[in-house]
Amino acid sequence: MKAGAGAARVDESPSHPNAKRVVASLRRMGSARGRAAMARYALPSEKAFGVSVASIQALAKRLGRSHELAEDLWNAEWFEARMLAAFVDEPGRVTAAQMDRWTRDFDNWGICDTVCFHLFDRTPHAFRKVAAWARRRPEFERRAAFALLASLAAHDRAASDEAFERCLPLIEECAGDDRNFVKKGVSWALRMVGRRSVPLHAKSLALARRLADSEVPCARWIGRETLRDLGKPAVLRRLKANAPRPRA
Repeated sequence: MKAGAGAARVDESPSHPNAKRVVASLRRMGSARGRAAMARYALPSEKAFGVSVASIQALAKRLGRSHELAEDLWNAEWFEARMLAAFVDEPGRVTAAQMDRWTRDFDNWGICDTVCFHLFDRTPHAFRKVAAWARRRPEFERRAAFALLASLAAHDRAASDEAFERCLPLIEECAGDDRNFVKKGVSWALRMVGRRSVPLHAKSLALARRLADSEVPCARWIGRETLRDLGKPAVLRRLKANAPRPRA
């Protein structure tokens, strides 16, 4: 998302931020141009101010972490308030119940991906939620499973290859869901898992080949997109450079 006015000064006490004042600040930071840009990116603008992501992140940095503020911002229901909640919440205090509650509120890819990429993947509940949400029916709840898996593949350096390998059957099961944001989420997850290590690259390629041969159009698209991505020279060079060196 582009556009949006420059960051406004927040006028609440830094130690006890007030959600209503933060929302008022977001309102002042917004613009009609920003809302128009949101519409071009398939983001809902009727409950939004039109603030750029960069401005939201800058505001979050000034506010600092606060679980209580994040909950209040989420409950305000404004697009930018919920985006800001993802940046100010404290991952260690996020509960499994909160993750389910917020995920049921997802109604667009921007909130879904931001929350998964900047907050949920840092919680101890993340892998369990991938498995649970992949079996949800609503479009953005199911997308959340794969946005979260992609985020874990990008950020969780401590997770084992086996943890990601166990998720590959979920990708295969959901590859036939032709809803646009689910399909793209599944593709994102498979590509990110395949970029993580040499063994996962091989297993992801094998799955991608099966999908590319599928009679189901969306599964075929996911397979072909993944084969193209994981075959890029830059991806192969990075995998080779990061591969464990054999002991002498």
